Amino acid sequence: MVQPGRIDRQREHQANERTFLAWLRTSVALVGFGFAIARFGIFLRQMKVVVEQPPFESIHPLFNSQVLGISLVMLGVVVIGLAGWRYNTTFWQIERGNYRPNRWMVGAMTVVVMLLGLLSIPILLVKSFDQAHPPASGSTRQAP
Repeated sequence: MVQPGRIDRQREHQANERTFLAWLRTSVALVGFGFAIARFGIFLRQMKVVVEQPPFESIHPLFNSQVLGISLVMLGVVVIGLAGWRYNTTFWQIERGNYRPNRWMVGAMTVVVMLLGLLSIPILLVKSFDQAHPPASGSTRQAP
């Protein structure tokens, strides 16, 4: 017969693995979203050049989709490292019988993702403002 304490420890390790996998899924999603945002921004700029053929316009050095995408990819990579570190720390705490919950990683991720979300607002506002107020040019091109 299996001892009750051994079953509890097994459940704790399985919960630790599920938590690790949840953080891993989050990091993969961050990397995927970051890659998609960065590439989609490049695609939109290329489409604008092909369709409108405007003169070269500079891109804001901080508030653009490429910077946001790269930031999300970097955050995803950092989260993968933190998830592995936290899994290992929790594993050994369970083995020693001195598990102590730590909420700093959840708080840190919340703050960082909120910050990246807030920094993406200017990108959306600038794009929507540009579309609502097109530059006055000498072009008399008519829509089909």
